[in-house]
Amino acid sequence: MAHIAPFKALRPTPELAAAVASRPYDVLNSEEARIEVKNNSHSFLHITKSEIDLPADMHAYSRLVYDKARENLNYMISSGTLIREPKACYYIYQLVMGNRSQTGLVCVSSVDDYNNNIIKKHEFTRPEKENDRINHIKISGAQTGNVFLAYKHDDALDTLIEGWKSSHTPVYDFKAEDGISHSIWIVDNDQSINDITNIFATRISHTYIADGHHRAASAAKVREALGEAATEEASYFLTTLFPSSQLKIMDYNRVVKDLNGYSAEEFLSALQDDFTVTSSTVPVSPASLHEFGLYCHGQWYILAAREGTWTEDPIGVLDVTILSDNILDKLLGIHDQRTDKRIDFVGGIRGLKELENRVDSGDMAVAISLYPVSIQQLFDIADSGNIMPPKSTWFEPKLRDGLLTQLIY
Repeated sequence: MAHIAPFKALRPTPELAAAVASRPYDVLNSEEARIEVKNNSHSFLHITKSEIDLPADMHAYSRLVYDKARENLNYMISSGTLIREPKACYYIYQLVMGNRSQTGLVCVSSVDDYNNNIIKKHEFTRPEKENDRINHIKISGAQTGNVFLAYKHDDALDTLIEGWKSSHTPVYDFKAEDGISHSIWIVDNDQSINDITNIFATRISHTYIADGHHRAASAAKVREALGEAATEEASYFLTTLFPSSQLKIMDYNRVVKDLNGYSAEEFLSALQDDFTVTSSTVPVSPASLHEFGLYCHGQWYILAAREGTWTEDPIGVLDVTILSDNILDKLLGIHDQRTDKRIDFVGGIRGLKELENRVDSGDMAVAISLYPVSIQQLFDIADSGNIMPPKSTWFEPKLRDGLLTQLIY
């Protein structure tokens, strides 16, 4: 069963919450982050992407960057921007994007559960990104990135959380510049805290990483590296748990730097072994499973996978597997998406225009849009012990960094 615990969150004062709250560190590059924090000295990006406060030519993984993160964190604490909760609490986090609302429980989850597969994974991690977060946690002393977990919804837990929301006032309640509303309630009643802990301990057999494999893996490796010096806090990591009934997965698309020696015409011809290829006068957002959009040399195409090019097992049936096997590996020579520098990943929230821009700029040669994975597919794969190709899922709306942070020492 799942082992979760309340924690003493480091969080902003209510009047500064909107200014502190920042988009996750891994959805922005350094240049975008510098623009984002212009005229906002309170932004949590000064901690999660602290290279923005150093010379522009500073390598993002330099030791100086992590030292700067610690310096900035200490300053935000000493200046009173961030305060520490006096007792261990749970927190309820509601996000509203358009007509969609989802509510999660912010807590700390057990590193032992991660190691013992009570917390189930569906992706491998990329070594350089994992090492980045390990260094950030060890040097800053804080888990600043929230791991997004899903669970198969439980009526008793839903009732408890919704009851607390309806009978208490949120400590934070604001709409961010992207139009997404963020509301957080503090669950500080001992009986309610115990009830939540017991529901997970007796009714929730597993949780599933939806987003944040690198953050979870890094927290586990930091605890291992600390050994006997590990604090109790280091044996847990910051998580927000959402019921599966409220979640929606968006597409997670690919761009590739070159055509592996093919001309555009040769590449399109080679694709026809495994796909029907039809040109399109409009950008292609796939309408169903086993359909793909492809953008190359200023032209969109619809690719439909031919019968027999996939299997019906939990991994083989995935569009990301079809793409990996029949295009990336077979034609483009990309055998490991985690480490190959020729491929990049573009979250669906950025839209098809971003795919066009990456190709039209000359930065990339081809872009491929995918149909989203379902939450049931994610559960099926994690339960089977299989691993999806990297960057298979993109969840929106995303949690904001800085509203709730776990200090490990």
